[in-house]
Amino acid sequence: MSSSFENSILFANKMDQQDPLNSFRNKFFIPQHEGHDCIYFCGNSLGLQPKNTAVYVNEELQDWARLGVEGHFKPTTGWFGYHELVRESIANVVGALPLEVAVMNHLTVNLHLLLVSFYRPTKDRFKIICEAGAFPSDRYALQSQARFHGFDPNDAIIELEPSKGSDLIAPEDILNAIEDCGDELALVMFGGVHYFTGQVLDMKAITDAAHEVGAYAGFDLAHAVGNLKLELHNWNVDFAAWCSYKYLNGGPGTVGGIFVNERHAKNPYLPRFAGWWGNDPETRFKMPHQFTPVLSADSWQLSNAPILEMAALRASLELFADATMDKLTAKSLDLTSYLLFVIRDVLKYKGKENLISIVTPFEAQLKGCQLSLQFATDGKQIFDSITKSGVISDWREPDQQGRGSGVIRVAPVPLYNSFKDAYRFGQLLNEAI
Repeated sequence: MSSSFENSILFANKMDQQDPLNSFRNKFFIPQHEGHDCIYFCGNSLGLQPKNTAVYVNEELQDWARLGVEGHFKPTTGWFGYHELVRESIANVVGALPLEVAVMNHLTVNLHLLLVSFYRPTKDRFKIICEAGAFPSDRYALQSQARFHGFDPNDAIIELEPSKGSDLIAPEDILNAIEDCGDELALVMFGGVHYFTGQVLDMKAITDAAHEVGAYAGFDLAHAVGNLKLELHNWNVDFAAWCSYKYLNGGPGTVGGIFVNERHAKNPYLPRFAGWWGNDPETRFKMPHQFTPVLSADSWQLSNAPILEMAALRASLELFADATMDKLTAKSLDLTSYLLFVIRDVLKYKGKENLISIVTPFEAQLKGCQLSLQFATDGKQIFDSITKSGVISDWREPDQQGRGSGVIRVAPVPLYNSFKDAYRFGQLLNEAI
C-alpha cells in the first residue's frame, strides 16, 4: 500500500474516514495540548484511559459502599468470581483456551511464579537462553532464579547479541543457539516484542526448537499483548506473562496476566507455589488442610482478585472484543506503514535521509505498532521540540554500543490513534529538524 501513500492532510483524512475502527478513538480520553488533542504515541508505555473505565470501577466502589463483604456474592459480578468476567476476552486476545489464562498479580511477580514451575535445573541441564538487552526486570528475574538454584548466572544464562552491524537478533541465530546448547538447555525465555527495537520474534519457531532439545519455552509479552495477533495455544508455548497497562489500557500499574499451556495447567503434579485462591474453588471456602490445585492456570494464583484493577481492565477488554484482534492488527500495519512513509518523506524533503535510521524491522511479520527512530545527531533536541509541540512519545538514551544520539520510540496504537496523527507527527518533525 505504501506506493499509494501521500503525505498530505487530505490523504490522512481520507484514510481515517475509510477506517472501520475510526469510532474507537472517541471511546478514549485523549490528553490535551493547548486546547487540542495531543499526538499520543506512547501506548507502548501506558495506554490511554477508556471512557467506560470509570463506569466499571465506580460500580464496584458503589457495591463496596452498599454491600460491604456481601459484595463477594452479588449476582453476575460478585467479587468471588470476578476474574471469570475477563477470562474469555483475555484468552481471545492472546490466542488461548480460557482455562490456560489467569488475570493476576503483576508482570515480574508472575514471571517468578512461573519460573518456579518451568525453570527446574539439574547439574546437567541448567542453561537459559534469552536476548541481550532484555528489559531489566526479565534479566534480574532470570539471574536471581539461577542464583536461587545454586548456579552462577554467568554460567547459566546465555544472552544472544544482535547480528554484527545490526540492532536486531537474527532469527536463525536464536534457533542455532538452541540447537547448539542441546541437552544443557533448561529454558528459553524471550520478550515476544523487544521493548527497545520493536522487533517481533517468531515465537512458534523458538518454541518448536526448544521442545526439540527437551527445554521449556516462555515469553514476556509486555509489548506483544494487545499489539500482535497471538496464538499461544496453537504455537504450543509453555508459559507466558504480561502486564496490562500498555496496549491493554488497564491503567497505571494495573493487574497482569499469565498463560500456562493446557498440558501443564491440567497437571496437578507440576511444582508451583500455592495460595488459597489457586485451590479448587469447590473446596476453597472449606479451608482444607491440603492444597488441591484447580486444573487450570488459576492454580498459579496465590491471592484473591484485585477487583478495582480488574474492573478497569474489563472496561478495556470490552473494546478489544468489539474491535477484534484481526481488525486491530490490520489497521496497525497500515497505520505504522503510513507513519514510516511520512517520516521518510520528511527526511527526503529536508535532504536529511541519514539523520534517522529505523531500528524496527520493515517486514510486517517482524513488527507491531512501534517504530524506534535512531538519530545520528540532535536526537534529544528534536525530541524536546516535538514534545513542546504536543507529541507524547518516549526517549531512550544512546544504546550500549554508543551508536547515534538516542532513540525516539513512537507507537501509533490502532484503537485510538489516527492517520491524521501520523501526518501531524511528520509536520512537527519537519519543523523540529
